[in-house]
Amino acid sequence: MVMIDNRQQYRKQTEQKSFTLIQAITNGLETMLEADDNVLLLGEDIGVNGGVFRATDGLLEKFGEKRVVDTPLSEAGFVGTAVGMAVNGLKPVVEIQFLGFIYPAFEQIATHVTRTRARTMGHFNLPMVIRAPYGAGVRSPEIHSDSIEAFFTHMPGIKVVCPSNAYDAKGLLITSIEDPDPVLFLEPMRLYRGERNDVPLDKYTIELGKGRYVERGDDVTVLAWGAMMPIVEKAVAEMKAKQLTCDVIDLRTLYPLDKEIIAESVQKTGRAVVVHEAQATGGVGSEVSSIINDTSFLYLKAPIERVTGFDVPVPLFSIENDYLPTSERVKRAIEKVVSF
Repeated sequence: MVMIDNRQQYRKQTEQKSFTLIQAITNGLETMLEADDNVLLLGEDIGVNGGVFRATDGLLEKFGEKRVVDTPLSEAGFVGTAVGMAVNGLKPVVEIQFLGFIYPAFEQIATHVTRTRARTMGHFNLPMVIRAPYGAGVRSPEIHSDSIEAFFTHMPGIKVVCPSNAYDAKGLLITSIEDPDPVLFLEPMRLYRGERNDVPLDKYTIELGKGRYVERGDDVTVLAWGAMMPIVEKAVAEMKAKQLTCDVIDLRTLYPLDKEIIAESVQKTGRAVVVHEAQATGGVGSEVSSIINDTSFLYLKAPIERVTGFDVPVPLFSIENDYLPTSERVKRAIEKVVSF
């Protein structure tokens, strides 16, 4: 297994393929099913149909119905089953069709998934992953588009991961499956079939709890994750015409957050904009703002700005775009902190 320290150097040494984000996830699942006999997949329609987004397409034929398990329509049932499997040495990867469908399994996650290690005083680990597409922008019906990552970042005992591109998706997924503790792996479905990246076909990992610099600049730190990254990158590119450059940070892991990269960047730029599509109140952006306050308050040249969804349920698709953060809103936030 290779730990990624130098992405460019590693890419030259291994065979690669151009993947969309969803293809990278499929490849990551396939890689781990081949590498570890204890890994198995559970979820609704993931076998014969290959999943609602085809993330598991072809895996039933290759690995069989004991490794790729079509479950009944009961999130509480198959998440609870995965807990029992993980306690007994297996490494289940559970697919929730949409993050908004996770509510029936909330009790299992809050009561058992996150607490098994503490409850048994470390005698048992729970090596399981819960995968879930999330987010608006694909014209889904009610509940399908929820962005509720903050619920789970408030549960000590489970890591929360959210890739924004194919390369990170595979590496973070493999690390999540190999982690001895549970991981909620959020997949921005709006990016599933968007930009392609070169992805090594070999097994590789990306450390959880570490953000990455997407771009370096001097004037503002812009922090985001998941489906907001293309929005942020577009806004930052357009701000260059106004002679403004930004540190753009993809946090990648929402719990635990990378406090070091946040502090390092904000102490350099003195300004911060946090972008997420979830509702503003109680969102992960509030925690990022608290970290900035705790580590970098005396370096700030302006108050922290947040660009978020609104404090309403995600609306139906006819007005969905009015709910989502846009590059224009991000640009206004950048201009506001610069002109303060």
